[in-house]
Amino acid sequence: MTIHDTHPFADPHPDPVRRFRGRLGGAVTLWTAGSGSAGSDRAGLTVSSLVVALGEPSHVIGLLDPDADLTETLRETGRAVVQVLAWSDRGLAEAFAGTAPAPGGPFRVADFEDTAWGPRLVSAGTWAGVELVDEREVGWSAEVTCRIGHLEIADDPVSGALGHRRGRWLPLVPPGHPLGSDA
Repeated sequence: MTIHDTHPFADPHPDPVRRFRGRLGGAVTLWTAGSGSAGSDRAGLTVSSLVVALGEPSHVIGLLDPDADLTETLRETGRAVVQVLAWSDRGLAEAFAGTAPAPGGPFRVADFEDTAWGPRLVSAGTWAGVELVDEREVGWSAEVTCRIGHLEIADDPVSGALGHRRGRWLPLVPPGHPLGSDA
């Protein structure tokens, strides 16, 4: 075995747009849709490419993998839960991104409860119940526009929200936290 100082799967000609997007970073959310405690009619996807548009009504606009089970389930049901993940949810984020093993499926990694919008991560205090309004193809993504029908906001977790930048997880610490800019 030879040890190299470079990443063995690095693209010799990296996509500059992908590199630009990776430098923007953002909070990580988990989108879930469907129903059923066994998880067979549930789907979920880790998403950091989204924006919230204020207004009456307000909307969440997300970029989803058009071939993902979550996208198909959202199209079928017209509803989803968008929950903000905490730093402690890194393993869950990996499972729903399909980059970590999840024996029995990712819905067995944590506790979920069914809502009128879809399955909600029990530990997620901040979440939105959304309704699909529109979808269009943008690049290699499905841009979905969802109206916010229900919203719950909790205090930021002590550990901070989960962030993603340049392919790595990072904690987005709340104001006043010793690691934050208020220190």
